[in-house]
This record gives sequence, C-alpha cells and structure tokens, in this order.
Amino acid sequence: MLLLRPQDYSLLTDLYQLTMSACYVGEGIEQRRASFELFTRRLPYNFGYLVAMGLTQALEYLESFRFTPEQIAALQATGIFAHVPDRFWEVLSASGFTGDVWAVPEGTVVFANEPLLRIEAPLWQAQIVETCLLNILNYQTLIATKAARLRDVAGDEATLLEFGTRRAFGPQASLWAVRAALAAGLDATSNVLAALQLGQKPSGTMAHALVMALTALEGSEDAAFAAFHHYFPGATLLIDTYDSIAAAQRLSAQGQQGTAAVKSVRLDSGDLVAQSQQIRQILPDVAIVASGDLDEFEIQRLQAEGALLDAYGLGTKLVTGAPVNGVYKLVEMDGIPVMKESSDKMTYPGRKQIFRQFEQDQFEQGQFEQDQFEQSQFEQGKIQGDRLGLADESPEPGEQPLLQLVMKQGERLQEPEDLKTIAERTRVSVTSLPAAIRQIQQPTPAAPKISDKLQTLTQQTRKRGGT
Repeated sequence: MLLLRPQDYSLLTDLYQLTMSACYVGEGIEQRRASFELFTRRLPYNFGYLVAMGLTQALEYLESFRFTPEQIAALQATGIFAHVPDRFWEVLSASGFTGDVWAVPEGTVVFANEPLLRIEAPLWQAQIVETCLLNILNYQTLIATKAARLRDVAGDEATLLEFGTRRAFGPQASLWAVRAALAAGLDATSNVLAALQLGQKPSGTMAHALVMALTALEGSEDAAFAAFHHYFPGATLLIDTYDSIAAAQRLSAQGQQGTAAVKSVRLDSGDLVAQSQQIRQILPDVAIVASGDLDEFEIQRLQAEGALLDAYGLGTKLVTGAPVNGVYKLVEMDGIPVMKESSDKMTYPGRKQIFRQFEQDQFEQGQFEQDQFEQSQFEQGKIQGDRLGLADESPEPGEQPLLQLVMKQGERLQEPEDLKTIAERTRVSVTSLPAAIRQIQQPTPAAPKISDKLQTLTQQTRKRGGT
C-alpha cells in the first residue's frame, strides 16, 4: 500500500532532481547559491486571476526536508547512482533545507508570470525541492481560485459547503482541497478528518441510501425523515429521492400539525430552478440546499433564471478541473542572472518582486515594512495594476511589494496563519480587482508591467546567451 508519511517527503521528487543534484556534486558546484521562482506562464481558460495558496504546507515540507540513512540506502540499491561520487551521499545526509524563501501571503491574488514563491538556497537543495513545491502550490492554488470564484458569484449571504472528498485526486489531495477551499471563502466541509485537523466542525446532510433503506423497511419516505431527525434534530433532509415536491408538501403538513420544524432541505437533481421556486412557496421558512456537479457557471445560471437557493454543496467541479500549470525556473545562479529563451517558454532573469499599485495611495515610498503587511491587506483600495521588477528595486509611491521573506536559513519567520485570516485576505484581494478581471466568462487578461530595469537586464542576459 502506498502511504505518504512526513518523513518520506524528501523522496517525493522526480528522479531527475536527484540525478541533476548528483551531477552538481560531481562538478563541485552544489553549494553555489541558486534562486528559483515558481509562477505560471498563463492562466487556465476563463480565469482572470489566481489566488495563491499552499504556502503553509510548502514551509512545513521544507522544515522537514532531510534524507535518512534508510532513504539513502534505498537510493543506492536502485543501481542508478553507481557512478556518482561518494560525496553525493554525504551531501544528502549532512543537513536539511538551509535556504531562504520569499512568497506572497496565502489568499493574495496573482497573475501570469508573477512569482508566488522564490527559493534562494544551495543549488542541490533548491533543485530537489522543485517537484514537491509544485505539487503543493499548484493544486491548492487551483482549489483556492475556484473557491474564490464560487464565493464571488454566489454572494456573501450564500452558504458554500465543500463536498469534494470522493472526487479529489487521492486522500492527501482531499485534505489540501478542504484547506484551500475554506481559506478562500467556503463555509464548511463534509470531510471529517480535514475538519477536525483544521479545528472546524464538519457539515453534511444525508444520502439517498438512508431514504431508500428505511423506506424499504418502514414503508414510507417520511419514516426515514423522522428517524434521521430523531438522532439529528434539525439536520438537512434530502428530499429528491422520489418526488421532491410531494415530500415538501408532506413536510409542510407535518409542521402545521405541530411536529418538529424542518430547517433545511437538499435538492441533488432535476430542474433546480423550478423545484426551488415551488418548494419556497410550500416551505417559505426552510433553507434550500442545492448540489450535483455545481460550479460557478452553473450557480450564475441558476441565479439568472430565478432559482431560490440558500446554500450550495460543491464537489467534483471544485476539486478537479483545468490545472494551474505552475513552473519552477532558475533565475539567478551564484549572482549571475539567467533566463530561458525557448519559444513560448521564455522566462525573465534575476530575482524579482511584484509591486502592486492601488487606487488609494496608502504607502509612501520607502515606508512599507514587513509588520505593516497584515494591516495593509484589509485596508487596500482597488487594484490598479502590477509592476514586475527586480528584487532590489524600490516601490514607487502607492505601490506595495507582495513577496515577503517568510523563511531565513531554513527557519520559519512567522507562525502559520489561521484560515479566517487567509479567507479575509482572499475576500479583500478578489473584491479589490476590477470587474472585468473578476468575471468568470472571458475575463480581461491582466499582465504586470515590466520595469525598465528588468527589461534592460533581460536584453543584457539575452545578448550573452541566456543560460
């Protein structure tokens, strides 16, 4: 059975990360300082922005990064490394991650070609961690962005529930999906393990199986509802196993007779617009929950056609879909800027910073400090645009640098943020965007302006042959 344990994370990498690192050791350059940046060249179709997510798990991974004697023995036993110098094994066993990490805080909106994270570390370390970092940030950023779009379309009053565990790409992915969804604005999850590990209360309804089983044994759907409410008073009832309208009418009649009031019902199939309108007339004070392959596009359609829904259960289309194709590229080697010049895959050289311009000039040039960042997240005005510049450039008036130093020499600089803080940052970040970027159909692309210094460095690096 394949099990992923924290102590195994160092081996959660592609083979070529290890073979390249062995080559670096053989050439005597493994300790040279390297800078890699993680970004996406283009956004998924119909996405106007991304919501950065997964930094907490990325830092946890880097903190635990080390190779045990057992892992080294397993690598040696493959025979693949028969010709590498013995010093390679000494390097692997000598230390964990000792580099620096710069990153945008979780819940921050970013665009194509803007680094979510930068690693500055000895070359062999920066190389090996690529695979796992991409795995963590790509998936959580996708889920967070989908969740933010769902919240933006559904509105602040709607209850959004994460139901995606059975469709997520494996057990570990299901846990990360829950975290990213809650951190981007969803209210609760049905995943019991994830909820309890995150200090949340799990939330769920019931399935058709209970209704069918008790109906078969007791002779009526109402008996199933009564039994479920006996053990879980006020729990949401799934009423479309047979005839949702007839079920709602019986529940209304029972309420008029003084039996326990129904607080919410769930619809999982059929014409959700027509059903919700009829059920609202029958049960005017009952919340209506909709589920069944919903996404932001379907919610927008339901709203436009007059559906009367209070909550949405979101599963398959939240935890799957078009991937965030993040990449991890070398941008500086031992102080020398480098770039990739391949067709359609060009990268910008040098260590970079994202400078964000806001409508309200709240930050005077040179006065922005690390400890001001948290407060600024909740006071910003509308986003005017971004400038992608070099890390040693200074912000212009009204600009806020987004990449912050979060790990120094392998040591985390701050405690992990709680989900509430990240969710609020997500909300502010998304609502600060122009409407044309927020829209879910054919959003207006947003691209950062390239600073003069970065343009000059790109030209100079290209003249000397890139990498």
